[in-house]
Formats: sequence, C-alpha cells, structure tokens
Amino acid sequence: MKILIIMFWLLLPMLSQAKTTFSYYKCVTDKAVVYSQHPCAANAEQHTLSHSDPQAPAPTGQHTKTLNNIERQQLVLRLKKTLRAKKHQAAILGRKRDEATRDEQRRISRMMEKSERAKTLKDVKRNIKSINTTYLKEVKLLNKEIASLEKRLKRLE
Repeated sequence: MKILIIMFWLLLPMLSQAKTTFSYYKCVTDKAVVYSQHPCAANAEQHTLSHSDPQAPAPTGQHTKTLNNIERQQLVLRLKKTLRAKKHQAAILGRKRDEATRDEQRRISRMMEKSERAKTLKDVKRNIKSINTTYLKEVKLLNKEIASLEKRLKRLE
C-alpha cells in the first residue's frame, strides 16, 4: 500500500504536465507590440496558450498570413525609421550649408584694402557657389531616396 502511495505521488507531477497552459499579455503601444507575463499597459489583452500533448503535431491552420502581416509590419517600421533618418540628414545638410555660407560671408566683413577686398569678394562668391552646388547635389540624392522610401511605405500600408 505504501508503495502505491509513493508511486502515485511520483507520477502525479507527470500527470499534471500532460496539459500545459500559459497565460501572457499583449500590449500594443505607439512604438511596438509588447508581450509580457504581467499586464504591461491599461490596454493589455490576456491570451492563454494550452497544449495537451507536447508530442502532438502542430495544427493544420494556415499561419502564413499572420507571419506575412508581422513581416510587413516590421518592414513598415524599418522604412519609417529610415525615412526619419534621411529627413534628419537633409536638415543637417542645410545647417552645414548655412554655417559654411556664414563663415564665407564673415570673411568679407573684415577690414582690408580695396584690392584685397575685391579679390576676397570674388573668392567668397566662388566658394559660396561651390557650397550651394554641393548642397543641391546631396539634397537631390536625399530627396530621391526619401521619395522612394515614401513610395515603398505607401505601398506597404
């Protein structure tokens, strides 16, 4: 009799593991979807996973749509981040151009002779033209990249 009781207590954990359940929470925020064991926000949805036999085959349901949606969401998120980075890069280029132009214009305001001033003025105009030409080329490339990213993003959303 004692042996039966001992065997029962030894087999009890194995019987309780025959059905596995797990609860988790899904929180959707502005930045991402978060899965957690504890409620992570006021809008947390509780989900429960249960499986009776770990050796059983997976359900035959089609999960490709779900996976495709997740992949599409990741692509959209990456495109938005890249787009924001490119726009930031364009703003930085504008600031650098403005700073270089100001530096060149400061050269003119220095006290100097008329001949030296005319020579410096010519040099400053040439440098500003070069700065603007370089800036326009770089901005044109960035705008093309931004337009293609926005087009891809529009297609995915």
